Amino acid sequence: MPKTDSTPPTQAAPQPDPRRWKALIFIGLAQLMVVLDATIVNIALPSAQKDLGITDGNRQWVITAYALAFGGLLLFGGRIADLWGRKRTFVVGLTGFALASALGGAAANTAMLLGARALQGVFGALLAPAALSLLAVMFTEAKERAKAFGIYGAIAGGGGAIGLILGGLLTEYLNWRWTFFVNIPFAIVAAVGAVLVIREPSEGRNRNRLDIPGVLLVTTGLVALVYAFTRAESDGWSSGVTIGLFIAAGVLLAAFVVVERVVKAPLLPLRVVLDRNRGGVYLSLGLAVIGMFGLFLFLTYYLQIVLGYSPVLTGVAFLPMVAGMITGSTQIGARLMTRVPARFLMAPGFLVASIGMLLLTQIDLDTSYPALILPGLILMGLGMGTAFMPAMSLATHGVQPRDAGVASAMVNTSQQVGGAIGTALLNTIAASATATWLAAHAGAATSPAAAQAAQFQGMVHGFSTAIWWSFGILLTAAAIAFVLVNAGRPDGATTGSATGEEDSNQVPVLVH
Repeated sequence: MPKTDSTPPTQAAPQPDPRRWKALIFIGLAQLMVVLDATIVNIALPSAQKDLGITDGNRQWVITAYALAFGGLLLFGGRIADLWGRKRTFVVGLTGFALASALGGAAANTAMLLGARALQGVFGALLAPAALSLLAVMFTEAKERAKAFGIYGAIAGGGGAIGLILGGLLTEYLNWRWTFFVNIPFAIVAAVGAVLVIREPSEGRNRNRLDIPGVLLVTTGLVALVYAFTRAESDGWSSGVTIGLFIAAGVLLAAFVVVERVVKAPLLPLRVVLDRNRGGVYLSLGLAVIGMFGLFLFLTYYLQIVLGYSPVLTGVAFLPMVAGMITGSTQIGARLMTRVPARFLMAPGFLVASIGMLLLTQIDLDTSYPALILPGLILMGLGMGTAFMPAMSLATHGVQPRDAGVASAMVNTSQQVGGAIGTALLNTIAASATATWLAAHAGAATSPAAAQAAQFQGMVHGFSTAIWWSFGILLTAAAIAFVLVNAGRPDGATTGSATGEEDSNQVPVLVH
């Protein structure tokens, strides 16, 4: 009898979507729109305030309304992406963001503008985690994933600085309303492209019932936390309202953790954040964003007020940092991510960025841009780009597909909360240092010109003090990344078991 082969045929691995690289274009475009919006409105705010008669007391709400809605609803948006499907959530988020932007551009009064900003935050909270989780489920091969997240990381890192340039151009040569209207073509192109090109794997849906208590607790807790830092900036850290908000945030978030431990289908499965590597990424990334906000915030004011740069020239001055971020992300991080463990990119990246920050602590009234500011910005960009890319990839790599949306939302949440903390904390430090310096040098000025110079010197002293704090925060981010993140190289990972459990010492591949 002829011998028969009794070995069962092996099942072919699922083929990757051939249109995934085209999909990346539209995902990246949507991410660029969201990141741009974080800074583009800042440049236009003085013009909008004058045009609409916004009071100084209400001015901060143009920024805060967006931050509260976006930061508070991100985890909810990530869970919706897992429940509805990432593509559907992505398109809904784009459509809503475009409509809210149109409303903001057409605002006739303060209430209309603040409402539009809050709506932008709501739909941004749907859009941002859907975009990142689409990458997580579409790019699973290690080298391709590295390239895709390299591009995404460059957009996420450099988009804020590009927003400064675009905001300056639109405000200076058109008017502030175009900083809202510019989102509409971005959203239309990205939405049409998503409908035509994106095809997400259907196996990764999480169809469990929505955890309503978890949604309410984490949303109100994060809103209280973000609002507490906002009030700390305006009212002081020791005011009763600020302290009460911090206590409320702590109680609500602690209750959220308790609920997530016992509920059958949690909004945020604790396995997502208790993993050593993902927890390390979320924490170090949040700290790094605090440090970056120190740079953007104070260097923007320094260039415009002290050195006399125009809004457009200020934006152009940040371009070397954008180039550094793109280089660090695509040429360093993406090329090395499959060869070395993530912590050997993240920790050195944050250290290089901290050296750039250290240079910028030396700013003075007549600092040379080419001699000091330029190398500082380039080092900041290279370091952040190198660190951000493996951080974003590792934050979603190894999660069960049904958790991809909420894991992606945690990346955005750490950045958003970090940004709110950075703005309030560093602004308070700078203002306090400036006031102390001016009090120590009161009466020294003998002429109006000398008095103005003293004001500028006090301002620069405050900026420099805050940047020193940013330097220390970046060093802390580097230490946390090196100690907590212990994942091996992606190409050395093993797949999860049949039960979906992960090896926490390696970077598993997504199982479909």
